[in-house]
Amino acid sequence: MFGFFQIFPYIILLINLLPSGTELKTTLKPPLKIPIYLSANFGELRIDHFHSGVDIKTQGTIGKEVFSSDAGYIYRISVSPGGFGKALYIKHPSGYSTVYGHLDRFTPEIEKYVKSQQYERKSYLVNLFPSKERFPVTSGQLIAYSGNSGSSSGPHLHYEIRKSDSEAPMNPLLFDICPKDNLKPVIENLVIYPINKNTLINGASKSKRFTITGSDGRYVISQPVEINISGMAGFGIKSYDLSNESNNKFSVYSIQLKIDSLTIYKYIMHDFSFDESRYINSHIDYETYIKEKIYIERTYVLPNDKLSVYEKLVNRGIFNFRDDRIHHAEIIVSDINNNKSILSFKIKSGISARRSESRIEDDNLKIMPYNKSNKFYSENVIVNIPSGALYDTLLFSFKSTKGTKEMYSDIYHVHNKLTPLQKPYTLSIKPFNVPAGKESKMVIVQLENNTKDAIICSWSDEYLNAEVSSFGSFYVGIDTIPPVISVNGLTSGADLSGKNELRIKISDNFSGIKSYEPVIDGKWALFEYDQKNNTIIYQFDKDKILKGTKHNFQLKVTDNTNNTSIYKCNFKW
Repeated sequence: MFGFFQIFPYIILLINLLPSGTELKTTLKPPLKIPIYLSANFGELRIDHFHSGVDIKTQGTIGKEVFSSDAGYIYRISVSPGGFGKALYIKHPSGYSTVYGHLDRFTPEIEKYVKSQQYERKSYLVNLFPSKERFPVTSGQLIAYSGNSGSSSGPHLHYEIRKSDSEAPMNPLLFDICPKDNLKPVIENLVIYPINKNTLINGASKSKRFTITGSDGRYVISQPVEINISGMAGFGIKSYDLSNESNNKFSVYSIQLKIDSLTIYKYIMHDFSFDESRYINSHIDYETYIKEKIYIERTYVLPNDKLSVYEKLVNRGIFNFRDDRIHHAEIIVSDINNNKSILSFKIKSGISARRSESRIEDDNLKIMPYNKSNKFYSENVIVNIPSGALYDTLLFSFKSTKGTKEMYSDIYHVHNKLTPLQKPYTLSIKPFNVPAGKESKMVIVQLENNTKDAIICSWSDEYLNAEVSSFGSFYVGIDTIPPVISVNGLTSGADLSGKNELRIKISDNFSGIKSYEPVIDGKWALFEYDQKNNTIIYQFDKDKILKGTKHNFQLKVTDNTNNTSIYKCNFKW
């Protein structure tokens, strides 16, 4: 007879060949020993990315014990002011890895190792890859404590399950770590989009939004209205999922579009790769999100949308209404527990009259194919957009307006912020003048609603060059103001003998903090960086400094244009 370890590889192969949406029965355990309630699910819609795991509630507090979901070894430990903050990555024999993010602290053995590496590298931010022998773990072993580190907006545990070979995140709910629910998704809006200028939707060549009503899985358009479409059209939907165990609204797992009972589009959030996550900006109606901060998910695919989550596509989910018939449409929205809601509506198809293409006479308008590199030149400005940066062919627009006296160029309006990009483009601006000796202080500034974001640049042939990830309005500015250090009462001679920690505020109002270098008694000191609150924190450590004596302290803070502030004092501890 075959032993378990002889047939184990075949079990894993069968798991990997399961069809999309199949629940995966494995030995993975929940990472917390409290009721598992979610505040965000896998594939949740975010600007620029899909959520790559689930966020598990920790009862509004930090410090909950976090356990390994299975046996294996810790293969990565990261500590960062942003992102996942303090995070652990564990590989398991099953071919899966698990990730635990926004931690407050690790267990003592791991903490000691991380701290030694931070001191050795003189950096709070570290990305460590210990050998598989360094930190083996057993199933259910205590590995850390939950927290609110990194870019977390409140205490919770970010938890991921990945395929170990590709690092592709998988939907953790396929592994049955949460209680099942029986609540059906809710559908709120339907949007119909003209695919080209020849398409008419109820007589107009523009998108039309409908409010939806219904309950218990059956939905219709609120106000009975005849929908007339002539030409090629696509659809979009606003919906969300619910859970018996939480008041949060979640992204749906699956969206399916049927026209006359034929499936022409299906989306399933089973897994994805990090390389494709930014394609979310083509999956959603990006313009509506920017204007209204709501997510409409398309049920058709833009030409350069390369997401792998689409199945059963017919003509990219686009339908050509041209036969003077009544068509029956259904959009079926499902959660991972197969609770379904269906929006049903009818469409009167018409015959569209072809329109002649208008010629472009404006030098500041240019057709840019999505599958080619595109360049635009104007006085003192060059825009270089690489192939694949656009999701669809674009009628690119450009104009300039007079800059203010504080600016070193005019304001250049590069298309508009409503059009998303998959890749950065190169924006080059030639300033009117450069103050002597201040070349390194010059930046390209993105201007939006009176907010100013400095973009770090490089010089080439009298042009400032920046890699920019969005369209918008830009000008050349300068940053000569050093960062601000707020010491919160830490003055020379201060007696801190009764303190456990030292907190100092650091901030920069323009180009942002590049680095901070704290030194106590001539040696680098480990200050944690709480980026959310612009605070660095030192835990007094009697193994590093002698208690009951005076100490010299120096802090150097540098911004992204290399302006520097230095604070010095002495204190007793």
